[in-house]
Amino acid sequence: MGQGHTTDGPTMEDDTPTGAVLYERRPRAALAAVVALGTGAFCFVTTENLPVGLLSVISASLHVSVSAVGLLVTAYASVVVIASAPLTHLTKRVPRRLLVCALLATFALTNLASAAAPSYWWLLGARVATAVAQAVFWSIIAVTAVGLFPPRVRVRVIAGVMGSGSLAVVIGVPFGTWLGQQGGWRLPFIVLSCLGFASLVAIALLLPTADPAESHAAVGSGPDRRRYRLLVVATVLVMTGTFTSYTYISAFLTRVSGLHSSAVAPVLLLAGGCGAVGVASTGALFDKHPRLATVGPVALLAASLAALYVFATTGPAAIACEACVSLGIGSFVISNQNRVLIVAPGSTDVASAWASAFFNAGIAGGSLAGGIVLASLGVRATALTGALFAGAGLAVVLSEPAGLPGAQVPRRYGEDDLRANGNIA
Repeated sequence: MGQGHTTDGPTMEDDTPTGAVLYERRPRAALAAVVALGTGAFCFVTTENLPVGLLSVISASLHVSVSAVGLLVTAYASVVVIASAPLTHLTKRVPRRLLVCALLATFALTNLASAAAPSYWWLLGARVATAVAQAVFWSIIAVTAVGLFPPRVRVRVIAGVMGSGSLAVVIGVPFGTWLGQQGGWRLPFIVLSCLGFASLVAIALLLPTADPAESHAAVGSGPDRRRYRLLVVATVLVMTGTFTSYTYISAFLTRVSGLHSSAVAPVLLLAGGCGAVGVASTGALFDKHPRLATVGPVALLAASLAALYVFATTGPAAIACEACVSLGIGSFVISNQNRVLIVAPGSTDVASAWASAFFNAGIAGGSLAGGIVLASLGVRATALTGALFAGAGLAVVLSEPAGLPGAQVPRRYGEDDLRANGNIA
């Protein structure tokens, strides 16, 4: 065929034999669908971490301790840990358009319930319901997005979708913090509910209704059970270290670094911007130097958290260290998700679900550990504890053999590739 596009099917030289890749038939629809999926990711991650910037506001409004508000993050992440793998397994044959729309509808409704919460326990219950939806959404989002495009652009698609989660740190949490300080903590939940509903409408219009197993992204390009196990162990340690510090960063900046509470949102915005830089740069780096893209972010995280503890009382230095932490975590998220889709020993949906579970186990463990450290040793010690966990994660990453099978996705992905990966008989 010629190289123009029509709505009837792919008209350029295909990277898949079936023409099922949406981008080959409707490139604008595929791009818009990725934006909508990314918007959903933005909403979920902002909601998950919103209490971090509103600790004092929620605490005063609902008459609970700061540590109790921190547990809103712990409980949310814990639900994702428990629910990710079993729920993803149960829904693995549900067409992605129907499933994603149901998850976003749940998100919109439960955020309205959070905004209406008359008590702490109501708010906790609403967040648990939101977390159930996120457990599945986060497990399938990367595979769903990658399946819309030819395999050769996998890393860029992952960066585009998962980067929206980092944008939640760049824009969502700081803006939600500011909005909550100005108009009350309930307002950000209402705004997020509306944004989630908009994403739902776009997904309903754009995402194909197809069997998930038909996607070329359904299996890893270089399955390796040992590498996958090391990956999830490192994920738990790195995320525990990050969130031991990050969950209580507002208290750290005000109590230890001497910043005014009004400076917290701008600092989070600056740090989030650095996280976006990490997201944007990791895709190209992973294609050329996968080992550096894997080790570098974890090393940066460990060093930055240690430096944050050392220079805690110097405001500008603390801000710079937090910016480096965000740069590292932004890079780590993209590198990690791409590695999951490479080394997944079976279904990438299920592998992503377990990776998401361990990712959130780290978030839950970190917020819990941070609360214990805060109560016993003071908020400054959260940075040192985080550095120790991140350092352990670095040791695990370094123990992985050099090289990454399947890191370079073939430019052409034909019938032989699908047969080798078990997608066709």
